[in-house]
Amino acid sequence: MLKIRLARGGAKKRPYYSIVIADSHSPRDGRFIEKVGAFNPLLKKDDPQRVTLKVERLADWIAKGAQPTDRVARFLAQEGLATWAAGNNPNKGKPGKKAEERAAEKAQREADRAAAAAEAAAAPAEEPVAEELVAEAPAPEEAAPAEEASEA
Repeated sequence: MLKIRLARGGAKKRPYYSIVIADSHSPRDGRFIEKVGAFNPLLKKDDPQRVTLKVERLADWIAKGAQPTDRVARFLAQEGLATWAAGNNPNKGKPGKKAEERAAEKAQREADRAAAAAEAAAAPAEEPVAEELVAEAPAPEEAAPAEEASEA
């Protein structure tokens, strides 16, 4: 299958793309059949040299069955050679299976904590009695001889 796609050129951090006709199995920057345009993303969007196309050759290749990639289809749509519509993927923003499982586990833990807090609030009558008994127990009076020993 023939594709109309971008082949990257230029230096590091200075991209320059050639619009080429290539077999879909060949590498991105590898062998191609014909160069039919160029794209320089470093130029301003209103610059006429940003995208240059050989419109007649592109029309011939499209008639022969070459399929443009999404980015190239945008350029061709500006020239009226192809139609391009923005894709819509409603499932893209949804969390995956494991994230949903973690969220369900977290919700279960929160529900358990809320239930435990409700139970603790409902039965506080017995616990303070036990604390009062421990507080009323007489303290040992062994501290006084230790103070006398430290004075000497």
